[in-house]
Amino acid sequence: MQLVLGYKPLQIGLAFLPANIIMAIFSIGVSARLVVRFGIKKPLAGGLFLAAIGLAILARAPVAGNYLVDILPSMILLGFGAGAALNPMLLAAMDDLSSEQSGLASGLVNTSFMMGGALGLAILASIAAALTGGLLASGAQSIVALTGGYHAAFLTGAIFALSASLLGAFVLRINRPKAGSPAQ
Repeated sequence: MQLVLGYKPLQIGLAFLPANIIMAIFSIGVSARLVVRFGIKKPLAGGLFLAAIGLAILARAPVAGNYLVDILPSMILLGFGAGAALNPMLLAAMDDLSSEQSGLASGLVNTSFMMGGALGLAILASIAAALTGGLLASGAQSIVALTGGYHAAFLTGAIFALSASLLGAFVLRINRPKAGSPAQ
């Protein structure tokens, strides 16, 4: 948004606001209700799938993109996707732990989120920079090269999110609740 579309930092912050508001609404209780109704796997897989679509939309944004057409739909999908997937992801990570282990597990899960986010960002930024450099070396205009690099990064992120969605849907094992405990 800043380097290709020329947005100022405040405009970028406002552009991300829809995703953040949606994620906040989901974290207040919508996500928990989804888990109660559908279990852990469906909201996790569905949320990651929505995030993958949101990233794929960004991967096709043109050089002269428009916020309402090319960015806002992805922000909305990313907000719904992350909001729907976060709570089930935490529950899946802490499935079948004793109450004595839950504090340690929660800390490990949150640390993993932070480390995974930093590592993912580094990988995606490296992909974007490498492709941008290659496009510049081949004579592409700077803005076209930047857009191409960002497209590759967003597409890679979409592939990872889609892979995580499929793993959540088909590979994740959730223990059956024990007698007398609430349903998963």
